Amino acid sequence: MASGNSMLVMVMAGIAFGLAGAVYLILSPYISGAARASRRIQVVTEAKGKRVALKVQTETTNNRRKSVSETLKELEERQKPKQKMSLRAKLQQAGLDIPNQTFYMISAGSGVFVALLLFLTLSSSPIVALLGGFVGFFGLPQWVLGKLIKRRQNKFLDEFANAIDVIVRGVKSGLPLTECLTIIGREAAEPVAGEFREVVEQQRVGVTLAEAFERMMQRMPLAEVRFFGIVIGISQSAGGNLSEALANLSGVLRERKKMQGKVAAMSAEAKASAYVLGSLPFAVMSLVYFTTPAYIGILWTTAVGQLALVCAAFWMSCGIFVMRKMINFKY
Repeated sequence: MASGNSMLVMVMAGIAFGLAGAVYLILSPYISGAARASRRIQVVTEAKGKRVALKVQTETTNNRRKSVSETLKELEERQKPKQKMSLRAKLQQAGLDIPNQTFYMISAGSGVFVALLLFLTLSSSPIVALLGGFVGFFGLPQWVLGKLIKRRQNKFLDEFANAIDVIVRGVKSGLPLTECLTIIGREAAEPVAGEFREVVEQQRVGVTLAEAFERMMQRMPLAEVRFFGIVIGISQSAGGNLSEALANLSGVLRERKKMQGKVAAMSAEAKASAYVLGSLPFAVMSLVYFTTPAYIGILWTTAVGQLALVCAAFWMSCGIFVMRKMINFKY
């Protein structure tokens, strides 16, 4: 009986020691601070990982920002006017495929025609005819050339936003940028199609895309084209979502077009008043000349009259320039 009790005591003692050991193993990390140290190590490791990831992200952002800044600076340096625009460049901007000699011949013919017209009309004043020929040779052709350039640029802007939308849809569908430019050159309206065809042809002969768009900016010196070239240049050098950037640019261009229409509508009355005030002296002078030419003829037959004409032309020019400045709004 005594041996049985001692055996039971030994078994109970073994169980107690086992339970005490298990409890010790479970509670020892908390008692000794190992769990606390492990948690601290985990927190420090996670914080270090986050700091490393944040540092890498910051470095990537800084590098991208630096690349974009360098690209913008390079494009800005390229866009600075280095010299006066040549006649060849003006003819290209106007879309005229004629040599310089042809333009000079047309200018000479214009000068001779204006001089003869004034000489036959005002036979007693060859000086006025000579001045008219000078204006007809140097002023009138350049004025017409400027009008042609402006008209071509307006037609380009009317279709440019649609061309950018074609690039956006093509890039989103997986087409390469070169293929999108080819589609625009084939299906868009002129002069957008011609400009993009020129870019594609230059790429085929080895010209880089950035240089091709730089030449396009020279042929079409518009802020919208410059924005487009900057977006393409940044995308080529620094990467990024090209379709999103071009979609934003297309929206900006359409908003600028809407603003242009609002400005034109709001300034229509002021422009009409300026046109009436500017043309009224010439209309009155023409009516007086055709009704009583002897009455107004002293203006170009006498020295005092010619001086009065010069003064009147000067002050009329000042008035026209002031009215033009007042009715032309920046947007």
